[in-house]
Amino acid sequence: MNFTFDPLSYPYASRRSVVYGRRGMVATGNPLAAQAGLEILKKGGNAIDAMIATAAALTVVEPTANGIGSDAFALVWVKDKLYGLNASGPAPAAMTLEALQNRGWKEMPVLGALPVTVPGTPAGWAALSKRFGRLPFAQLMEPAARYAEEGYVLQPSVGSGWPRNLKKFQKAIAQDPSVQGWFDTFLPGGRCLSTGDVLVLKDHAATLREIGATGAESFYRGALADQIDAYFRKFDSFLRKEDLAAYQPEWVEPITVNYKGYDVSEIPPNGHGISTLMALNILKGLELGPIDSFQSTHLQLEAMKLAFADARQYVADPRYMKVPVEQLLSDGYAARRRACIGSTARLPEPGDPIRGGTVYMCAADGEGNMISYIQSNYMGFGSGVVVPGTGIAMQNRGNNFSMDPKSDNCVAPGKRPYHTIIPGFLSKDGKPVGPFGVMGGFMQPQGHLQVVLNTVEYGMNPQAALDHPRWQWVGGNTIEVEQSFDNALAQALQRAGHDIVVKADPIGFGRGEIIWRDDSGILCGATEPRTDGQVAVW
Repeated sequence: MNFTFDPLSYPYASRRSVVYGRRGMVATGNPLAAQAGLEILKKGGNAIDAMIATAAALTVVEPTANGIGSDAFALVWVKDKLYGLNASGPAPAAMTLEALQNRGWKEMPVLGALPVTVPGTPAGWAALSKRFGRLPFAQLMEPAARYAEEGYVLQPSVGSGWPRNLKKFQKAIAQDPSVQGWFDTFLPGGRCLSTGDVLVLKDHAATLREIGATGAESFYRGALADQIDAYFRKFDSFLRKEDLAAYQPEWVEPITVNYKGYDVSEIPPNGHGISTLMALNILKGLELGPIDSFQSTHLQLEAMKLAFADARQYVADPRYMKVPVEQLLSDGYAARRRACIGSTARLPEPGDPIRGGTVYMCAADGEGNMISYIQSNYMGFGSGVVVPGTGIAMQNRGNNFSMDPKSDNCVAPGKRPYHTIIPGFLSKDGKPVGPFGVMGGFMQPQGHLQVVLNTVEYGMNPQAALDHPRWQWVGGNTIEVEQSFDNALAQALQRAGHDIVVKADPIGFGRGEIIWRDDSGILCGATEPRTDGQVAVW
């Protein structure tokens, strides 16, 4: 028989339980990718090995959110220390404000070859493997390569992304033929795929094996780099093999604030995880009251709006930021921003600190290693550029640059753009609690804030912390809420000046995973009901 039911229709309330394990755990938004990571754990790999294999698999089985041409960030707990990796890439040497203006652009382009910056993900995989991995790097690419070579079945959330993106790229190709690669790769036989269909990506498989065999060198300084260079030259775009050859990911010191005894850590700018930390700094001086009360929700919204306003004003490549991170996270500045919150909704404006889209995944092993990891092509499939013969789908991260010469985030050669993808990590008294994350564009810091408060402030288990109905500030005083959001609370917020919009589709409210570890080494994981998530456990 053929399936005739709707795989996206779930009319009745359902429940997921937390998942426990001891020897290893992988949590991500796609069951096929989670199983790839678990396979590596069972072959003797550690949590970092498992995460690399999972990340590679996600470029295959969830191309609606990431690809080999993605950027990535990671927080890694190894031997009682938290490490940060920034594997986001800079603008090519030819990507100047003048070059874009001369081509008639007044705002950064969205699709096609022009907004593509140097992809950092393959180099990030290799860097994680070299520093912390146990198994040979090539072995970590193999589960993903098999999925691509033999074909895999599209899961519901992934399958739902095809028609949305088809409409977008059909409009784009008339003006930009560089997106033809999307049609050639992801519309086999010209047919729009959907949930339950099988997709084979043989070029993708060969490229993953090439990356594995060369430790990603081919992507940046070898045959793959030559193929990327040739395609971008064909369309007179900016990216060149010299830009790829110059790239190295950067090990960074995580940034942290303490909220009621728990250390909440994020990657420093150019990512906007600092937004979550600024909001927590504001809230820790306030009495939130009961969960789902007007007071708690209103204060969270106003703090998040203030933090976002500052992030959009000040966050950029740290080499170009006029305001240091330490100033943005200072207690004095948090107190001044806290004083801006009243009893009604207010339009957020940036303060003056000087005066005073993504796939997320996490893994843990029985030895205490843990990793919080995120990679993204930004907008769905990304730029639409897929380099012929390689399966390399490129991100469109350059779209997040500003073209305002006064902005710290103004486009410039060698500069990394403001980034939306952020991994999170929770610890207490110098011991790891574990990795967490919520993927989804500008929802991410808002999801991080809500998950941390659900956990620390309100004592929820990790599954409940993810299940809790979410809100999202989208600009002005407009707040989007899920259909399961309490109606009486929504009305109270509306009376206080928040413009409440109830959304039918939950996908815009983020997709997260959590793994917590107790003092005896028992792991407890949860994943998102808003996507195809799975906790694979050993």
